[in-house]
Amino acid sequence: MDSPAIEISQLRFGWKAGECLLSVEAFTVSRGERVFLHGPSGSGKSSLLGLVGGVLLPQAGEVRVLGQSWGALPASRRDRFRGDHIGFLFQQFNLLPYLGLLDNVLLPVRYSRLRRQRCDETPAVEAKRLLAALGLEGDAVLSRPVGELSVGQQQRVAAARALLGRPELVVADEPTSALDEDAREAFLSLLMQRCRDHGAALLFVSHDRRLAEGFDREVSLAALNEAPRGLLA
Repeated sequence: MDSPAIEISQLRFGWKAGECLLSVEAFTVSRGERVFLHGPSGSGKSSLLGLVGGVLLPQAGEVRVLGQSWGALPASRRDRFRGDHIGFLFQQFNLLPYLGLLDNVLLPVRYSRLRRQRCDETPAVEAKRLLAALGLEGDAVLSRPVGELSVGQQQRVAAARALLGRPELVVADEPTSALDEDAREAFLSLLMQRCRDHGAALLFVSHDRRLAEGFDREVSLAALNEAPRGLLA
């Protein structure tokens, strides 16, 4: 039997010594499962995603992704594993201003041979198809520097980048915050369809519970977090 996409046990995390922002005894996301995680601003949602993505490591406990424990890997191997297997949609987009729109989307396949091999067509063709599904198409748009795009357009570029190359896990941090209603619906439809078609697990984090429809499961961070802002034992 395949291991879960995400498996967290006895996790403790705080930014400062003696602080515990997150205390999660157990949290599991199955492969192919689409989970909506909600909580107010400042509750630790982005920190939890950083732990899931191996960008952060807990002070105690374990985080396993696709059967791999982050704590067992050095930083360089965490970077490689993340690049090969996780599509990460950051709240601040993390686009590179010195690259064009299309080159930003193609970044995952430039650094991951596995993601490149998973593309259904050439990476450039698949990238353009993703962008078109998100309402970004045509030479006039694709040739523009990302710094000249609107915030909503930049968010859609970041979404296409996260989905390129069929990652086995997609992690999305407030991914619709800058989108209008039509763009939000197009994005959610594409995200759900891609994850469904490719059997990818999805951990989608937002404060807006109106977006939870269509997910397999809705989880409150407050219910997971047993000792918010307490003290580390």
